[in-house]
Amino acid sequence: MSITDIVSQKDIEAALESVKAEGSFNYKTFFQKVGLTGKSTGDAKKLFEILDRDNSGYIEEDELSLFLKNFKPSARALTAAETTAFLKAGDSDGDGKIGVEEFQALVKA
Repeated sequence: MSITDIVSQKDIEAALESVKAEGSFNYKTFFQKVGLTGKSTGDAKKLFEILDRDNSGYIEEDELSLFLKNFKPSARALTAAETTAFLKAGDSDGDGKIGVEEFQALVKA
């Protein structure tokens, strides 16, 4: 499974261009630009499985910091502040990580 099986390469390029500058990442805007907001919860789950690099069933902070690199290896890593804000937005139960249901809700937010 590849991210381009879920969203188009053109949308990925546009979304990544919009967050090129450090501190410019906003998950809601990124999800809209990349075309995830209109996708099914099944597609959000497929993306979650790609992002969960260690297959733990959660996206932890270190995986989240590399979020953009999943879309294109040459993309930048998120800053510590962006990663913290992203994690805080998605971690609804306060366990310090994002589960699949939390991620699906985050994509649809």
